[in-house]
Amino acid sequence: MGMKKKLGMSVVTASLGISLIGGGTFAYFSDTEATSNTFAAGTLDLSVDPQKIIDVSNLKPGDKMVREFKLTNDGTVKIDTVNLLTDYTVVDAQGDNASADFGKHIRVNFIFNWEQESEPVFQTTLHELKNMDPDVVQREVWDPLWEQKGGLTSGTMNELWVEFEFVDNGEDQNMFQGDQLELDWEFNATQGEGGDK
Repeated sequence: MGMKKKLGMSVVTASLGISLIGGGTFAYFSDTEATSNTFAAGTLDLSVDPQKIIDVSNLKPGDKMVREFKLTNDGTVKIDTVNLLTDYTVVDAQGDNASADFGKHIRVNFIFNWEQESEPVFQTTLHELKNMDPDVVQREVWDPLWEQKGGLTSGTMNELWVEFEFVDNGEDQNMFQGDQLELDWEFNATQGEGGDK
């Protein structure tokens, strides 16, 4: 083996030794763990059954109609409040209502339990309900019902009864003959405050 070859081999061997020593200088134990995390939002889903609470015809002053409806929490988040928004339109059959509002003559009586409650827990007219702050209905109707339960939890249902009354005011109400009142109720559910999980 020639001198150049020996010298070349020595350089390669020396380089290899230095790299091993250098590499060994930085050797250490290590371990790696990975976590998989999830943030899943809940759902707020209020359902009302039946979708049409009342559908009657041939009303006359003095008629009363009791209807049951159910509010159900079909979501995964507890419902803390329900606001009731009321709107209606009157179809004046004879065109002689002038300034008279049929909604002022329809009384609404909210009742918790028709069999056990003889008096309504909240009473108003459709006209007043339409112009009322939804918080008033929340405070007067839902809050007493949910006071014991703290809201409407997931998978639970509350039954309510409402009585509609065409109030006989003892005066001439002929202007309402043949009229129709189309009532829209919108139930808006909201969650409570967030908390520690």
